[in-house]
Amino acid sequence: MKAYKTGLILISFALLLSNAPHRALAQAAPPEPTLANVEGNWAIYSKDWDGKTASKSVQLKQNGNQLTGHFKGPNQSGGIEGTVNGKHIVFRTKTRNVLTFRGMVDGNAMHGTWGIHGRPGEWSATRLND
Repeated sequence: MKAYKTGLILISFALLLSNAPHRALAQAAPPEPTLANVEGNWAIYSKDWDGKTASKSVQLKQNGNQLTGHFKGPNQSGGIEGTVNGKHIVFRTKTRNVLTFRGMVDGNAMHGTWGIHGRPGEWSATRLND
């Protein structure tokens, strides 16, 4: 009986070891997403919560996933700080009334939502060739 239990333990241990490489592979971290390149000058077209439209511009500088740059709108201008993660972008203006832009990047175009004082709007942007 003791030999049977020892054999059963050895078989169980062998099965556990044979599955170990599969368990390690299953828990590997997913690959890092490729960062979108957003550096450059962009023209932004926005529509706010009450239907008004406006044109704005941003100059973005990119260092890895960190963004800096300059914002110019119809009523204010100032710096920008933000991040890009894969194709997802978030940036905020360093202005009297902070604007927050969130969206997706698709080559030379971006689109998403923006907000000021909790009021949302939609935006799209096109990279300028200059």
